[in-house]
Amino acid sequence: MSRVLTTDTLRTAAQAERLGETYLVVGLCAAWCGTCREFRVVFERLAELWPDVAFVWLDIEDDSAIAGDIDVENFPTLAVFHHGLPVHFGVSEPSEGVVTRLVNALLTGPSRPASVPREVALLPALLSGHARSS
Repeated sequence: MSRVLTTDTLRTAAQAERLGETYLVVGLCAAWCGTCREFRVVFERLAELWPDVAFVWLDIEDDSAIAGDIDVENFPTLAVFHHGLPVHFGVSEPSEGVVTRLVNALLTGPSRPASVPREVALLPALLSGHARSS
């Protein structure tokens, strides 16, 4: 069973609460994007490596009620949060090694708040609200 949450599987209050705990990694992609489809496998493996981290796959079109105002320049784009505060937002090379090193550095290094657009900063709250209303 996948450890990656989607807006379809993000249903329980426990899952919603988990989004505010420790770390949240959001993969912003699109179903029509071939690179995203390939990256989904990498994202799933990352979720297996870090079972205590919430990984959420967010389709910018299918989940436009949540992601609609976020300016995604290229795919995949990752947003990472620590206790609800953004620590990273940007396009990532879809290489498993590159993304593993990025996530590992963010999870094990000192948490420094990142300057991100307001729409990105709101993602944890929007995802939690979605789960509670589902």
